Amino acid sequence: MAFAVTVSDSKPTLTARRKFAVKKLYISTWRIQRVETMATYQEFIQQNEDRDGLRFSWNVWPSSRLEATRMVVPLGCLITPLKERSDLPPIQYDPVLCTRPTCRAILNPFCQVDYRAKIWACNFCYQRNPFPPQYASITEQHQPAEIIPQFSTIEYTITRATCAPPVYLILLDTCMDEEDLQALKESLQMSLSLLPPNALIGLITFGKMVQVHELGCEGCSKSYVFRGTKDLTSKQVQEMLGIGRGATPQQQQERARQNPQQQYQLPSNRFLQPVHKCDMSLTDLLGELQRDPWPVAQGKRAFRSTGVALSIAVGLLECTFPNTGARIMMFVGGPCTQGPGMVVDDELKHPIRSHHDIEKDNCKYMKKAMKHYEALANRSASNGHVIDIYSCALDQTGLHEMKFCPRYTGGHMVMGDSFNTSLFKQTFQRVFSKDVKGEFKMGFGATLEVKTSRELRVSGAIGPCVSLNVKGPAVSDTELGLGGTCQWKLCGLYPNTTLAYFFEVVNQHNAPIPQGGRGYIQFITQYQHSSGQRRVRVTTVARNWADASTNIQHISAGFDQEAAAVLMARVAVFRAETDDGPDVLRWLDRMLIRLCQKFGDYHKDDPSSFRYSENFSLYPQFMFHLRRSQFLQVFNNSPDETSYYRHMLNVEDLTQSLIMLQPILYAYSFSGTPEPVLLDTSSIQADRILLMDTFFQIVIYHGETIALWRKQNYQNQPEYENFKQLLHAPVDDAQEILQTRFPMPRYIDTEAGGSQARFLLSRVNPSTTHNNMYSNWGAADSGAAVLTDDVSLQVFMEHLKKLAVSTSS
Repeated sequence: MAFAVTVSDSKPTLTARRKFAVKKLYISTWRIQRVETMATYQEFIQQNEDRDGLRFSWNVWPSSRLEATRMVVPLGCLITPLKERSDLPPIQYDPVLCTRPTCRAILNPFCQVDYRAKIWACNFCYQRNPFPPQYASITEQHQPAEIIPQFSTIEYTITRATCAPPVYLILLDTCMDEEDLQALKESLQMSLSLLPPNALIGLITFGKMVQVHELGCEGCSKSYVFRGTKDLTSKQVQEMLGIGRGATPQQQQERARQNPQQQYQLPSNRFLQPVHKCDMSLTDLLGELQRDPWPVAQGKRAFRSTGVALSIAVGLLECTFPNTGARIMMFVGGPCTQGPGMVVDDELKHPIRSHHDIEKDNCKYMKKAMKHYEALANRSASNGHVIDIYSCALDQTGLHEMKFCPRYTGGHMVMGDSFNTSLFKQTFQRVFSKDVKGEFKMGFGATLEVKTSRELRVSGAIGPCVSLNVKGPAVSDTELGLGGTCQWKLCGLYPNTTLAYFFEVVNQHNAPIPQGGRGYIQFITQYQHSSGQRRVRVTTVARNWADASTNIQHISAGFDQEAAAVLMARVAVFRAETDDGPDVLRWLDRMLIRLCQKFGDYHKDDPSSFRYSENFSLYPQFMFHLRRSQFLQVFNNSPDETSYYRHMLNVEDLTQSLIMLQPILYAYSFSGTPEPVLLDTSSIQADRILLMDTFFQIVIYHGETIALWRKQNYQNQPEYENFKQLLHAPVDDAQEILQTRFPMPRYIDTEAGGSQARFLLSRVNPSTTHNNMYSNWGAADSGAAVLTDDVSLQVFMEHLKKLAVSTSS
């Protein structure tokens, strides 16, 4: 046995190959016709994403309400407000606003400018506005940055706004195992060195009781202890801790007598201290922390007061730092078992609820707990505070009930098996990652406002935000997601945070838009930068209108199937929160059939005649994988896992969302450089190594022959150096992904016949199953058989074609 071909050293970087795989290599098994304009539209879409962080489902808009409703896929966009860009000019002055009170749009490159009269016309309401005096010297050759075409996205720094330091409140569960607690304490101690010195930090620990620790006292540990079974209002928390508006006059006088400078200090100075003042004492305090001392009887769960602890944390920040950038970082190692927010009792013989229990309405504590956490999430969001949940346990911890906290506040949701794993430790370190300027990649207390031209209205948003219930001329009566407003609040904002916005065309069919007309949308994001500065990032975009009754080919050429797939996935997940699973699948199927009927090229009742243009060809494939995904199929997943998966789909950008919907598969063999291959059973070959990226897991799968050679240690023999290189190639590429992704994915190394091979076999298209495994007998590329009764993509496409061309459907 000898290996004749070596693995090439000149392989392209994994980043380049991943981009190629995501953008180009969702190879369709459906044969398609090419569209000549496709290349130019793809370039246009990519340029817009790079510049503005925006992807629209339709890049040419139907000019009437009637035609827009017939497009099937709604007009929507994915926007990443804080997309990292190195070429944004540093604007150190306030934006110029339209003077019309009902408009207040910001000056942008699409405005008409009269350089002689020093007047600009708003492209949203056509109001003519004078330039402020500081713009007196502008000419066509000397333009301010905000009207230069390449700066359709621009960021202003509001210099007059006060700089506030960020606040971090640690909420720590002490009921976990000794090893987990020790590992978590070390991670927290490490994080102190990553925080800016002026940041304020606090500590609350909880088990059966809740302890709010004072950080301002020297030489001794002091804490306020609360019962874990009684919920407290914000006012009660203030009074008991003697802080904020709730402090009594006697307490205020006592503190003023003890410290005359008290009146000039922050009201929270005992519980929230600057890091540079308390890092040593807090490091010692964390080191001395012990497991919850309350004994746990055999067959019982520890008493854990998660709901009360979170309530106290929210109340503490509410009275000390309202409307200031702050985050509650909650670390839980098990479910809440007492008090408000409990999800299961302390009897181990009573398991925590499953999807089956939820379907049967057999959940004693779930609805009450959800109500409690949703109320806390709303309180926190109204004050601009973020709630992160780091949940590490072998069983469920109640993420399903607590999901509103990160969802409404833009917090992180991280799920793992143990705090003593590299998955958690490295993920937690990445929370504090910095950009090239050495500043944290996180924003606080953001508001995002949408302005539209007259022919458009905004229907709603889906993502990590809450509605601010601000009415305006841009608000649609039809709601999709969080609607009824033109402003949303995002308490936590990161370079990857992506929101989905949906729009309604309100222009009537009998009021045609002039030829060459354009529609405009402006996104205004105000946020507190991690440095404490107040910033405003403005993105203004324009797209052409087209009459769908005469120019449908222009509209269809501007379809972005990748953006459309992610937008529809978000809508499906949004519906799945309230509707039954089968109803959501039926709705997805109906929408797909209607899209095929509208934009397919076919003869009635002749499935073999069906053709799709290239920019629609992958969309059915995405829908096939979405139907099979863990976002809609809850079998074999716990409610906590389902909530975690759905949360990640609702916050990540387009590229990462596509990987979640349809994982990328790379093949490594002796026949050449690594290459992306079909996510299909035919790709599973005995002499190949496969690397699958699902976003949540990185799976390295060794084919039967490769696994056998590896067991026989051929890689350790000098004459088989190329086999050793082949084994290392996917591992090196996996490390590249593991080092950059947040949260860090689970790393799985498996082989043919291995128990963890199920992670790969459950995601590939089952073109070869136990039902048809002998039909391709002897074929070289028939691949491995998967034991499933799921239909394959090929069967799915055949049925879709039949239904699309049928005169009766």
